[in-house]
Amino acid sequence: MKPIALFAALLIAGCGPLVQIGGAGDPPDSLLTIQAQTGEPAALTGKPLLVTVPSAPGALRTLRIPVTTQTTEIAYLPKANWVEQPVVLFQRLLGEVVQARTGRPVIDERNADIAGAHRLSGRLLEFGLDVRGAPQVRVRYDAILSAPGTGYVASRSFEATRPVGAETGPAVARALNEAANEVAANVGDWAASQP
Repeated sequence: MKPIALFAALLIAGCGPLVQIGGAGDPPDSLLTIQAQTGEPAALTGKPLLVTVPSAPGALRTLRIPVTTQTTEIAYLPKANWVEQPVVLFQRLLGEVVQARTGRPVIDERNADIAGAHRLSGRLLEFGLDVRGAPQVRVRYDAILSAPGTGYVASRSFEATRPVGAETGPAVARALNEAANEVAANVGDWAASQP
């Protein structure tokens, strides 16, 4: 082996693992998710509605559940991981619930061959646990409904909270599921009332 190649191999070996698949900690016992509460599927008609992945602050761009402990301080709930980032989970739930509430087909960015008559985008500003008082989860979504090419834009904020009996991953996920479904149902009713 040439001396330069040997030196490079020793240098890389001394750096330790450059990529850690799955992180350095113990894997969680289970992963958390949320599910849409829509009832029986119904026939869909009308112009499609595009529901995009919402933007979100950095605290929500992770698989962990943020815990607001002070106005300017966030921690993360131990041993609690989502199966996907909250913005993706919420987009999927929002699409299913809005579709059920409006009776219109809902598409996402993966349906590149179908043009949406309306576009529902927004910001998922809160999706976590707040322990500054009695523990509760809070979901806050700022929705923007627009019709491409027409100049039509409408916006509205939606928020829901639920009390939490235990500060554990499953209990917080159940409460967030309920709050997210409430927000999505209100967004769906609002979208259905728009021209």
